[in-house]
Amino acid sequence: MRKLQVHFLGASGTVTGSKFYLHTDEIKILVDCGVFQGIKELRQQNRESLPINVAEVEYVLLTHGHLDHCGYLPLLVKQGFRGAILGTAPTLEIAKIILEDSAKIQEEEADRANKEGYSKHDPALPLYTQEDVVATLPLFKSIDEGEKIQLSEHCTVSFHFNGHIIGSTYIEIDLFGKILVFSGDVGRQHDDLLDTPKQPQWADYLFVESTYGDKLHPQEDVEGILKDLIDRTIRERGILIIPSFAVERLQSLMYFLWHLYSKNKIPNIPIFIDSPMGINVLEVFAQFPDWHKLSMADYHNMCSHVTLVSSYRETWETIDDPRPKIVIAGSGMVTGGRVLTYIKQLGDLRSSTILLVGFQAEETRGRRLLEGATELKMFGKYVPINAKIEHLESLSAHADQAELLQWMGSIKNIPEKVFLIHGEKPSMEVYKTKIQETFGWHCHIPELREVVEIML
Repeated sequence: MRKLQVHFLGASGTVTGSKFYLHTDEIKILVDCGVFQGIKELRQQNRESLPINVAEVEYVLLTHGHLDHCGYLPLLVKQGFRGAILGTAPTLEIAKIILEDSAKIQEEEADRANKEGYSKHDPALPLYTQEDVVATLPLFKSIDEGEKIQLSEHCTVSFHFNGHIIGSTYIEIDLFGKILVFSGDVGRQHDDLLDTPKQPQWADYLFVESTYGDKLHPQEDVEGILKDLIDRTIRERGILIIPSFAVERLQSLMYFLWHLYSKNKIPNIPIFIDSPMGINVLEVFAQFPDWHKLSMADYHNMCSHVTLVSSYRETWETIDDPRPKIVIAGSGMVTGGRVLTYIKQLGDLRSSTILLVGFQAEETRGRRLLEGATELKMFGKYVPINAKIEHLESLSAHADQAELLQWMGSIKNIPEKVFLIHGEKPSMEVYKTKIQETFGWHCHIPELREVVEIML
Protein backbone atom coordinates (compact mmCIF):
# COMPACT_ATOMS: atom_id res chain seq x y z
CA MET A 1 0.00 0.00 0.00
CA ARG A 2 1.16 3.49 -0.86
CA LYS A 3 0.09 6.66 0.93
CA LEU A 4 -1.11 9.74 -0.92
CA GLN A 5 -1.49 13.07 0.82
CA VAL A 6 -3.85 15.58 -0.79
CA HIS A 7 -3.33 19.17 0.38
CA PHE A 8 -6.31 21.46 -0.33
CA LEU A 9 -4.47 24.75 -0.81
CA GLY A 10 -7.27 26.62 -2.57
CA ALA A 11 -10.81 26.44 -3.98
CA SER A 12 -11.81 24.72 -0.73
CA GLY A 13 -14.82 26.34 0.88
CA THR A 14 -14.47 29.06 -1.72
CA VAL A 15 -14.59 29.39 -5.51
CA THR A 16 -11.17 30.87 -6.27
CA GLY A 17 -7.50 30.00 -5.77
CA SER A 18 -7.54 26.43 -7.13
CA LYS A 19 -4.47 24.53 -5.88
CA PHE A 20 -4.36 20.83 -5.00
CA TYR A 21 -1.06 19.27 -3.97
CA LEU A 22 -0.60 15.51 -4.41
CA HIS A 23 2.30 14.14 -2.34
CA THR A 24 3.60 10.56 -2.54
CA ASP A 25 7.03 9.06 -1.99
CA GLU A 26 7.33 8.64 -5.80
CA ILE A 27 5.93 11.87 -7.25
CA LYS A 28 4.72 15.29 -6.18
CA ILE A 29 2.15 17.13 -8.31
CA LEU A 30 0.21 20.38 -8.08
CA VAL A 31 -3.13 20.39 -9.89
CA ASP A 32 -3.86 24.02 -10.83
CA CYS A 33 -2.09 27.01 -9.33
CA GLY A 34 -4.52 29.89 -9.05
CA VAL A 35 -4.78 33.10 -7.04
CA PHE A 36 -7.55 33.95 -4.61
CA GLN A 37 -10.04 36.63 -5.60
CA GLY A 38 -12.85 38.32 -3.70
CA ILE A 39 -12.67 38.12 0.10
CA LYS A 40 -9.81 40.21 1.54
CA GLU A 41 -8.71 37.50 3.99
CA LEU A 42 -8.27 35.11 1.08
CA ARG A 43 -6.56 37.64 -1.19
CA GLN A 44 -4.01 38.30 1.56
CA GLN A 45 -2.99 34.65 1.29
CA ASN A 46 -1.77 35.31 -2.25
CA ARG A 47 1.22 37.06 -0.66
CA GLU A 48 2.06 34.12 1.60
CA SER A 49 4.34 31.23 0.68
CA LEU A 50 2.64 27.88 0.23
CA PRO A 51 2.85 25.51 3.24
CA ILE A 52 4.70 22.88 1.21
CA ASN A 53 8.24 22.38 -0.07
CA VAL A 54 7.73 24.04 -3.45
CA ALA A 55 11.15 22.92 -4.73
CA GLU A 56 9.98 19.29 -4.48
CA VAL A 57 7.00 19.81 -6.82
CA GLU A 58 7.78 18.11 -10.13
CA TYR A 59 4.71 19.00 -12.21
CA VAL A 60 1.92 21.53 -12.30
CA LEU A 61 -1.11 20.30 -14.24
CA LEU A 62 -3.41 23.08 -15.49
CA THR A 63 -7.08 22.35 -16.13
CA HIS A 64 -7.42 25.70 -17.92
CA GLY A 65 -6.00 29.20 -18.15
CA HIS A 66 -8.25 31.34 -15.92
CA LEU A 67 -6.48 33.47 -13.31
CA ASP A 68 -7.98 31.56 -10.37
CA HIS A 69 -6.42 28.40 -11.81
CA CYS A 70 -3.04 29.67 -13.09
CA GLY A 71 -2.41 33.11 -11.56
CA TYR A 72 -0.15 31.93 -8.74
CA LEU A 73 2.41 30.36 -11.12
CA PRO A 74 4.93 33.25 -11.08
CA LEU A 75 4.90 33.17 -7.28
CA LEU A 76 5.43 29.41 -7.33
CA VAL A 77 8.51 29.92 -9.50
CA LYS A 78 9.75 32.67 -7.14
CA GLN A 79 9.43 30.15 -4.29
CA GLY A 80 11.68 27.64 -6.04
CA PHE A 81 9.56 25.60 -8.47
CA ARG A 82 11.61 24.36 -11.43
CA GLY A 83 9.44 21.54 -12.77
CA ALA A 84 7.17 21.41 -15.85
CA ILE A 85 3.83 23.17 -16.23
CA LEU A 86 1.58 20.95 -18.36
CA GLY A 87 -1.64 21.87 -20.16
CA THR A 88 -3.22 21.82 -23.58
CA ALA A 89 -1.73 24.21 -26.15
CA PRO A 90 -4.65 26.69 -26.05
CA THR A 91 -4.66 26.56 -22.23
CA LEU A 92 -1.00 27.56 -22.13
CA GLU A 93 -1.61 30.35 -24.67
CA ILE A 94 -4.49 31.66 -22.54
CA ALA A 95 -2.41 31.35 -19.36
CA LYS A 96 0.41 33.32 -20.98
CA ILE A 97 -1.98 36.12 -22.00
CA ILE A 98 -3.66 36.22 -18.59
CA LEU A 99 -0.41 36.19 -16.60
CA GLU A 100 1.14 38.95 -18.72
CA ASP A 101 -2.01 41.06 -18.41
CA SER A 102 -2.31 40.41 -14.67
CA ALA A 103 1.29 41.43 -14.01
CA LYS A 104 0.90 44.60 -16.08
CA ILE A 105 -2.31 45.60 -14.26
CA GLN A 106 -0.71 44.94 -10.87
CA GLU A 107 2.31 47.08 -11.74
CA GLU A 108 0.07 49.90 -13.00
CA GLU A 109 -2.17 49.78 -9.92
CA ALA A 110 0.83 49.73 -7.57
CA ASP A 111 2.31 52.76 -9.37
CA ARG A 112 -1.01 54.59 -9.17
CA ALA A 113 -1.45 53.74 -5.48
CA ASN A 114 2.03 55.05 -4.70
CA LYS A 115 1.49 58.27 -6.66
CA GLU A 116 -1.93 58.98 -5.16
CA GLY A 117 -1.15 57.61 -1.70
CA TYR A 118 -4.28 55.53 -1.17
CA SER A 119 -2.60 52.22 -0.30
CA LYS A 120 -2.07 51.14 3.32
CA HIS A 121 1.30 49.74 2.21
CA ASP A 122 4.34 51.95 1.69
CA PRO A 123 5.34 51.28 -0.94
CA ALA A 124 2.49 49.39 -2.63
CA LEU A 125 3.97 46.42 -4.49
CA PRO A 126 2.54 44.23 -7.26
CA LEU A 127 1.90 40.61 -6.41
CA TYR A 128 4.34 39.79 -9.20
CA THR A 129 5.92 41.60 -12.11
CA GLN A 130 6.16 41.11 -15.85
CA GLU A 131 9.71 39.89 -15.28
CA ASP A 132 8.36 37.18 -12.99
CA VAL A 133 6.03 36.05 -15.77
CA VAL A 134 8.93 35.95 -18.24
CA ALA A 135 10.74 33.59 -15.84
CA THR A 136 7.67 31.31 -15.68
CA LEU A 137 6.82 30.82 -19.35
CA PRO A 138 9.83 28.62 -20.29
CA LEU A 139 8.42 25.92 -17.96
CA PHE A 140 5.26 25.55 -20.09
CA LYS A 141 4.90 22.25 -21.98
CA SER A 142 1.84 21.56 -24.11
CA ILE A 143 0.04 18.22 -24.04
CA ASP A 144 -2.42 16.94 -26.67
CA GLU A 145 -6.00 16.45 -25.54
CA GLY A 146 -6.55 12.77 -24.70
CA GLU A 147 -2.82 11.95 -24.78
CA LYS A 148 -1.61 9.75 -21.91
CA ILE A 149 1.66 11.03 -20.43
CA GLN A 150 3.95 9.00 -18.16
CA LEU A 151 5.03 11.23 -15.26
CA SER A 152 6.74 8.54 -13.18
CA GLU A 153 6.88 4.75 -12.95
CA HIS A 154 3.42 4.45 -11.40
CA CYS A 155 1.79 7.68 -12.56
CA THR A 156 0.19 8.70 -15.87
CA VAL A 157 -1.95 11.71 -16.67
CA SER A 158 -4.33 12.71 -19.47
CA PHE A 159 -6.31 15.87 -20.25
CA HIS A 160 -9.88 15.67 -21.62
CA PHE A 161 -12.06 18.38 -23.18
CA ASN A 162 -14.67 19.75 -20.78
CA GLY A 163 -15.99 22.95 -22.36
CA HIS A 164 -15.96 26.07 -20.12
CA ILE A 165 -13.31 28.01 -22.10
CA ILE A 166 -11.08 27.28 -25.06
CA GLY A 167 -8.42 24.70 -24.11
CA SER A 168 -10.17 23.72 -20.86
CA THR A 169 -10.01 20.11 -19.66
CA TYR A 170 -10.68 17.78 -16.80
CA ILE A 171 -7.66 15.78 -15.71
CA GLU A 172 -7.36 12.02 -15.10
CA ILE A 173 -4.42 10.87 -13.00
CA ASP A 174 -3.65 7.14 -12.76
CA LEU A 175 -1.61 6.81 -9.58
CA PHE A 176 -0.60 3.29 -8.52
CA GLY A 177 -3.68 1.96 -10.32
CA LYS A 178 -6.15 4.36 -8.72
CA ILE A 179 -7.91 6.91 -10.95
CA LEU A 180 -8.14 10.47 -9.62
CA VAL A 181 -10.35 12.82 -11.65
CA PHE A 182 -10.11 16.60 -11.25
CA SER A 183 -13.07 18.21 -12.99
CA GLY A 184 -11.57 21.66 -13.45
CA ASP A 185 -14.45 23.96 -14.37
CA VAL A 186 -17.09 21.99 -16.24
CA GLY A 187 -18.71 23.78 -19.17
CA ARG A 188 -22.32 23.94 -20.34
CA GLN A 189 -24.12 21.15 -22.20
CA HIS A 190 -25.18 23.62 -24.88
CA ASP A 191 -22.71 26.37 -25.71
CA ASP A 192 -22.69 28.58 -28.79
CA LEU A 193 -18.91 28.45 -29.14
CA LEU A 194 -17.82 25.15 -27.59
CA ASP A 195 -18.73 21.48 -27.97
CA THR A 196 -20.39 19.45 -25.21
CA PRO A 197 -17.93 18.44 -22.45
CA LYS A 198 -16.53 14.93 -22.51
CA GLN A 199 -17.32 12.78 -19.47
CA PRO A 200 -15.16 10.57 -17.23
CA GLN A 201 -15.90 6.87 -17.28
CA TRP A 202 -14.15 5.85 -14.07
CA ALA A 203 -13.09 7.65 -10.89
CA ASP A 204 -11.83 6.14 -7.69
CA TYR A 205 -11.52 9.66 -6.28
CA LEU A 206 -13.45 12.52 -7.81
CA PHE A 207 -12.63 16.19 -7.20
CA VAL A 208 -15.56 18.10 -8.65
CA GLU A 209 -16.33 21.80 -8.88
CA SER A 210 -19.59 23.02 -7.33
CA THR A 211 -19.80 26.68 -8.36
CA TYR A 212 -23.49 26.26 -9.18
CA GLY A 213 -24.06 23.11 -7.14
CA ASP A 214 -27.20 24.61 -5.65
CA LYS A 215 -28.66 26.25 -8.74
CA LEU A 216 -30.21 25.64 -12.13
CA HIS A 217 -29.45 28.28 -14.73
CA PRO A 218 -32.62 30.10 -15.78
CA GLN A 219 -34.02 29.51 -19.24
CA GLU A 220 -33.36 33.06 -20.42
CA ASP A 221 -33.95 34.49 -23.86
CA VAL A 222 -30.44 35.92 -24.11
CA GLU A 223 -30.94 37.54 -27.50
CA GLY A 224 -34.28 39.01 -26.41
CA ILE A 225 -32.79 40.43 -23.21
CA LEU A 226 -29.83 41.91 -25.08
CA LYS A 227 -32.16 43.41 -27.70
CA ASP A 228 -34.29 45.06 -25.00
CA LEU A 229 -31.25 46.46 -23.19
CA ILE A 230 -29.82 47.82 -26.45
CA ASP A 231 -33.16 49.39 -27.42
CA ARG A 232 -33.32 51.09 -24.00
CA THR A 233 -29.71 52.27 -24.30
CA ILE A 234 -30.45 53.85 -27.68
CA ARG A 235 -33.70 55.38 -26.43
CA GLU A 236 -32.01 56.94 -23.37
CA ARG A 237 -28.86 57.85 -25.34
CA GLY A 238 -26.80 56.03 -22.74
CA ILE A 239 -24.13 53.37 -22.49
CA LEU A 240 -24.43 49.65 -21.91
CA ILE A 241 -21.34 48.60 -19.93
CA ILE A 242 -20.70 44.87 -19.86
CA PRO A 243 -17.90 43.77 -17.49
CA SER A 244 -16.73 40.54 -19.03
CA PHE A 245 -14.26 37.76 -18.52
CA ALA A 246 -11.79 38.11 -21.36
CA VAL A 247 -11.86 34.42 -22.19
CA GLU A 248 -15.01 32.90 -23.74
CA ARG A 249 -17.64 35.27 -22.29
CA LEU A 250 -16.28 38.22 -24.26
CA GLN A 251 -16.20 36.17 -27.46
CA SER A 252 -19.71 34.80 -26.75
CA LEU A 253 -21.05 38.33 -26.28
CA MET A 254 -19.43 39.43 -29.52
CA TYR A 255 -21.08 36.48 -31.26
CA PHE A 256 -24.52 37.22 -29.82
CA LEU A 257 -24.33 40.90 -30.76
CA TRP A 258 -23.13 40.19 -34.28
CA HIS A 259 -25.82 37.52 -34.67
CA LEU A 260 -28.53 39.98 -33.56
CA TYR A 261 -27.28 42.57 -36.05
CA SER A 262 -26.98 40.08 -38.90
CA LYS A 263 -30.64 39.10 -38.34
CA ASN A 264 -31.67 42.79 -38.33
CA LYS A 265 -32.87 42.57 -34.72
CA ILE A 266 -30.73 45.49 -33.54
CA PRO A 267 -29.42 48.58 -35.34
CA ASN A 268 -25.74 49.18 -36.01
CA ILE A 269 -25.00 50.59 -32.55
CA PRO A 270 -21.27 51.18 -31.89
CA ILE A 271 -19.72 48.28 -29.99
CA PHE A 272 -16.33 48.79 -28.32
CA ILE A 273 -14.22 45.91 -27.05
CA ASP A 274 -11.90 47.44 -24.45
CA SER A 275 -9.91 44.47 -23.24
CA PRO A 276 -6.36 44.04 -24.52
CA MET A 277 -6.41 40.55 -23.04
CA GLY A 278 -9.73 39.74 -24.72
CA ILE A 279 -8.34 40.92 -28.05
CA ASN A 280 -5.35 38.62 -27.61
CA VAL A 281 -7.71 35.74 -26.78
CA LEU A 282 -9.49 36.34 -30.09
CA GLU A 283 -6.22 35.45 -31.78
CA VAL A 284 -6.18 32.15 -29.84
CA PHE A 285 -9.56 31.33 -31.42
CA ALA A 286 -7.99 31.90 -34.83
CA GLN A 287 -4.94 29.85 -33.86
CA PHE A 288 -6.90 26.81 -32.63
CA PRO A 289 -10.01 26.42 -34.85
CA ASP A 290 -10.49 22.76 -33.83
CA TRP A 291 -11.18 23.83 -30.24
CA HIS A 292 -14.39 25.78 -30.97
CA LYS A 293 -17.46 25.75 -33.22
CA LEU A 294 -17.04 29.14 -34.95
CA SER A 295 -16.40 29.01 -38.66
CA MET A 296 -13.62 31.28 -39.82
CA ALA A 297 -16.16 33.26 -41.84
CA ASP A 298 -18.26 33.90 -38.72
CA TYR A 299 -15.12 34.68 -36.75
CA HIS A 300 -13.99 37.37 -39.20
CA ASN A 301 -17.50 38.84 -39.54
CA MET A 302 -17.85 38.99 -35.78
CA CYS A 303 -14.50 40.73 -35.36
CA SER A 304 -15.17 43.27 -38.12
CA HIS A 305 -18.47 44.26 -36.48
CA VAL A 306 -16.79 45.79 -33.40
CA THR A 307 -14.18 48.42 -32.61
CA LEU A 308 -11.16 47.04 -30.76
CA VAL A 309 -9.78 49.47 -28.18
CA SER A 310 -6.10 49.00 -27.36
CA SER A 311 -4.81 52.14 -25.60
CA TYR A 312 -5.98 54.21 -22.63
CA ARG A 313 -6.20 57.19 -24.98
CA GLU A 314 -8.80 55.26 -26.98
CA THR A 315 -10.58 54.35 -23.71
CA TRP A 316 -11.06 58.05 -22.95
CA GLU A 317 -12.11 58.75 -26.53
CA THR A 318 -14.76 56.04 -26.14
CA ILE A 319 -15.97 57.55 -22.87
CA ASP A 320 -16.22 60.99 -24.50
CA ASP A 321 -18.04 59.62 -27.56
CA PRO A 322 -21.59 61.05 -27.16
CA ARG A 323 -23.32 58.32 -29.15
CA PRO A 324 -25.33 55.54 -27.48
CA LYS A 325 -22.95 52.60 -27.36
CA ILE A 326 -22.02 49.23 -25.95
CA VAL A 327 -18.70 48.72 -24.16
CA ILE A 328 -17.45 45.25 -23.24
CA ALA A 329 -14.44 45.51 -20.94
CA GLY A 330 -12.55 43.40 -18.41
CA SER A 331 -12.86 42.23 -15.75
CA GLY A 332 -15.89 39.97 -15.35
CA MET A 333 -16.24 40.42 -11.57
CA VAL A 334 -15.29 44.15 -11.75
CA THR A 335 -12.14 43.39 -9.74
CA GLY A 336 -9.81 45.39 -11.99
CA GLY A 337 -9.02 46.28 -15.58
CA ARG A 338 -10.45 48.83 -17.99
CA VAL A 339 -14.09 48.43 -16.89
CA LEU A 340 -13.30 50.32 -13.67
CA THR A 341 -12.57 53.47 -15.67
CA TYR A 342 -15.93 53.28 -17.45
CA ILE A 343 -17.87 52.69 -14.23
CA LYS A 344 -15.94 55.44 -12.42
CA GLN A 345 -16.78 57.94 -15.17
CA LEU A 346 -20.25 56.80 -16.23
CA GLY A 347 -21.62 54.63 -13.42
CA ASP A 348 -23.31 57.59 -11.72
CA LEU A 349 -25.52 58.32 -14.78
CA ARG A 350 -29.08 56.99 -14.75
CA SER A 351 -28.85 56.48 -18.52
CA SER A 352 -26.06 53.93 -17.98
CA THR A 353 -26.68 50.20 -17.63
CA ILE A 354 -24.21 47.73 -16.16
CA LEU A 355 -24.88 44.18 -17.36
CA LEU A 356 -23.21 41.47 -15.27
CA VAL A 357 -22.69 38.07 -16.88
CA GLY A 358 -21.47 34.93 -15.18
CA PHE A 359 -20.53 34.17 -11.58
CA GLN A 360 -19.71 36.99 -9.15
CA ALA A 361 -17.58 35.82 -6.21
CA GLU A 362 -18.06 36.98 -2.63
CA GLU A 363 -16.93 40.55 -1.87
CA THR A 364 -16.10 41.39 -5.47
CA ARG A 365 -17.45 44.64 -6.85
CA GLY A 366 -19.65 42.61 -9.19
CA ARG A 367 -21.28 40.82 -6.24
CA ARG A 368 -21.79 44.15 -4.47
CA LEU A 369 -23.57 45.55 -7.53
CA LEU A 370 -25.84 42.50 -7.62
CA GLU A 371 -26.59 43.05 -3.94
CA GLY A 372 -27.69 46.64 -4.60
CA ALA A 373 -24.60 48.70 -3.76
CA THR A 374 -25.13 52.42 -4.38
CA GLU A 375 -21.39 53.14 -4.38
CA LEU A 376 -18.18 51.27 -5.16
CA LYS A 377 -14.67 51.87 -3.90
CA MET A 378 -12.27 52.31 -6.81
CA PHE A 379 -8.75 53.68 -6.81
CA GLY A 380 -9.07 54.61 -3.15
CA LYS A 381 -12.29 56.62 -3.54
CA TYR A 382 -16.01 55.85 -3.37
CA VAL A 383 -17.88 56.28 -6.64
CA PRO A 384 -21.69 56.71 -6.67
CA ILE A 385 -23.67 54.18 -8.69
CA ASN A 386 -26.95 55.32 -10.27
CA ALA A 387 -26.71 53.05 -13.30
CA LYS A 388 -29.28 50.31 -13.77
CA ILE A 389 -27.85 46.88 -12.84
CA GLU A 390 -28.84 43.84 -14.90
CA HIS A 391 -27.73 40.21 -14.68
CA LEU A 392 -27.59 37.44 -17.27
CA GLU A 393 -27.04 34.19 -15.39
CA SER A 394 -27.50 31.85 -18.36
CA LEU A 395 -24.34 33.18 -20.00
CA SER A 396 -22.26 31.56 -17.28
CA ALA A 397 -19.51 29.28 -18.56
CA HIS A 398 -20.07 26.93 -15.59
CA ALA A 399 -22.36 23.91 -15.61
CA ASP A 400 -25.31 24.17 -13.25
CA GLN A 401 -26.40 21.48 -10.79
CA ALA A 402 -28.23 19.36 -13.38
CA GLU A 403 -25.36 19.60 -15.88
CA LEU A 404 -22.80 18.67 -13.21
CA LEU A 405 -24.86 15.62 -12.24
CA GLN A 406 -25.15 14.66 -15.90
CA TRP A 407 -21.39 15.11 -16.37
CA MET A 408 -20.49 12.75 -13.50
CA GLY A 409 -23.36 10.38 -14.29
CA SER A 410 -21.25 8.52 -16.87
CA ILE A 411 -18.90 7.19 -14.15
CA LYS A 412 -19.39 3.42 -14.15
CA ASN A 413 -18.00 2.62 -10.69
CA ILE A 414 -18.81 3.92 -7.23
CA PRO A 415 -16.04 6.38 -6.27
CA GLU A 416 -14.41 5.73 -2.91
CA LYS A 417 -14.86 9.43 -2.16
CA VAL A 418 -16.08 12.58 -3.88
CA PHE A 419 -14.43 15.85 -2.84
CA LEU A 420 -16.50 18.97 -3.45
CA ILE A 421 -14.31 21.92 -4.40
CA HIS A 422 -14.52 25.31 -6.14
CA GLY A 423 -17.76 26.47 -4.57
CA GLU A 424 -19.10 28.58 -1.74
CA LYS A 425 -20.07 26.53 1.31
CA PRO A 426 -23.87 26.86 1.03
CA SER A 427 -23.67 25.71 -2.60
CA MET A 428 -21.51 22.73 -1.70
CA GLU A 429 -23.78 21.63 1.14
CA VAL A 430 -26.77 21.55 -1.20
CA TYR A 431 -24.77 19.75 -3.88
CA LYS A 432 -23.44 17.19 -1.40
CA THR A 433 -27.00 16.25 -0.44
CA LYS A 434 -28.03 16.08 -4.10
CA ILE A 435 -25.13 13.76 -5.03
CA GLN A 436 -25.89 11.47 -2.10
CA GLU A 437 -29.60 11.35 -3.02
CA THR A 438 -28.88 10.78 -6.73
CA PHE A 439 -25.95 8.34 -6.64
CA GLY A 440 -25.48 7.33 -3.01
CA TRP A 441 -21.83 8.40 -3.19
CA HIS A 442 -19.87 9.46 -0.13
CA CYS A 443 -18.95 13.16 -0.34
CA HIS A 444 -16.54 15.29 1.64
CA ILE A 445 -16.25 19.09 1.72
CA PRO A 446 -12.59 19.85 2.56
CA GLU A 447 -11.55 22.92 4.51
CA LEU A 448 -8.91 25.28 3.20
CA ARG A 449 -5.42 23.84 3.90
CA GLU A 450 -6.89 20.52 5.03
CA VAL A 451 -4.70 17.47 4.34
CA VAL A 452 -6.40 14.17 3.48
CA GLU A 453 -4.50 10.85 3.47
CA ILE A 454 -5.51 8.21 0.94
CA MET A 455 -4.17 4.66 0.87
CA LEU A 456 -3.54 3.54 -2.71
